[in-house]
Amino acid sequence: MRRILAGLAVAAVFAAGPARAEEAVVTYKSLAPDVAFDLAKAALAQCRKDGFQVAVVVVDRFGQQLVLVRDQYAGTMAMTVANEKALTSLNFTRSTLDLGKAIQSGELSRDYLALPHVVPLGGGIVVQSGGSTLGAVGVSGASGGDKDEACAKAGLAAVQDKLDF
Repeated sequence: MRRILAGLAVAAVFAAGPARAEEAVVTYKSLAPDVAFDLAKAALAQCRKDGFQVAVVVVDRFGQQLVLVRDQYAGTMAMTVANEKALTSLNFTRSTLDLGKAIQSGELSRDYLALPHVVPLGGGIVVQSGGSTLGAVGVSGASGGDKDEACAKAGLAAVQDKLDF
């Protein structure tokens, strides 16, 4: 009986055959640095127009910074918070403003607040297109998360035509 089971196991391994090439290679889409830079510049321009000095961070789909830009009078903490907002949005694949509301309402556990890189303050939005997460942007320094988020959305809107595929 053991020989029969062992024989069946060996036969199953050989019947499965080698992995096909499309299963062995992973492809993904991510933000190009030039598009990330344009997004950051547009977000910064919107905040300047609205009278705010901010920092803007754009990260790729893996959470690595592509762009960090800080207006001359934005506080140094704004850079850190903008980065954390981008990471939060990327990890939860939703805006940080929506995340904050979900935690406040009890839809999501407050336990998430104890995790690193979780900042549920408005200003972080995920960058997605064609069903793929491409990265995220975080803005910090305006007088309120809703204003930070408006600048982030303006930045995304400025490059949306480059993201549609």
